[in-house]
Amino acid sequence: MQGAMTALITPFKNGKIDEETYAKLIQRQIDNDIDWVVPVGTTGESATLTHNEHKRCIEIAVEVCKGTDTKVLAGAGSNSTHEAIDLAKFAEEKGADAILSVSPYYNKPTQKGLYEHFKAIANAIEIPVVIYNVPGRTCSNIEVDTAIKLFNDVENIVGIKEASGKIENVVALAAKSGISILSGDDAINYPILATGGKGVISVTSNLLPKKISKLVHKALVGKYEKAREINEELYDLNKILFIESNPIPIKYAMYEAGLLPTLEYRLPLVEPSEESKRKIKEILRKYL
Repeated sequence: MQGAMTALITPFKNGKIDEETYAKLIQRQIDNDIDWVVPVGTTGESATLTHNEHKRCIEIAVEVCKGTDTKVLAGAGSNSTHEAIDLAKFAEEKGADAILSVSPYYNKPTQKGLYEHFKAIANAIEIPVVIYNVPGRTCSNIEVDTAIKLFNDVENIVGIKEASGKIENVVALAAKSGISILSGDDAINYPILATGGKGVISVTSNLLPKKISKLVHKALVGKYEKAREINEELYDLNKILFIESNPIPIKYAMYEAGLLPTLEYRLPLVEPSEESKRKIKEILRKYL
């Protein structure tokens, strides 16, 4: 479980998923050397999709990637374990290569609860599982010891998307286990890769997939200086894409770049403020 991965946005048109644009965006990722696409994660507005819409996004990603070198890491998380299992089983049935399962949000489980939650999901399927730690959104932190225990005890739990912002978590995970650590924060992609990370799940690569692909592939073969240069080159863009809650800025940036025919979000997400739009457009001039 390694490489350059893109946390796909979900385009909407007239309130519904724009399936044609979605397929084109995935094909663009394939054409620009992205190793894995990640449908219906945080960036894909999965929290406001119906289950049928969520499943349809997985289907489209699998259909477009079929016969290519790009794999599908399907978002299949929920704060309800039985719902997460349902999504995971669907993803496996449709041909996803692996699933990404976020730490349960809102209900604030204990570490034992987290362990049992992820173990139940993984035991319900045979494809690999990547657990997703993003406590800033979920109020549910997967502690290092819990992640290591899951990796040691459950055969198909193979990776963790680390978006806690704590490099010490990455150091500890790399030192104490063989779990594949994937960066979940574009601003620190390089530091995570240089500290034992095996890849990134990137928001920025929706816009600049080739750059993120090069950054990751350089780091994975030990060309850290070149990887660092690319990471620094992307600093301003990585920063501005989180000026408001993800995926508000990235969808606006893609609309401005001509990659989206319409700019739509699902409430409670709305368009960026006029000030944020101005700042995003100003930064985009450096990259497009």
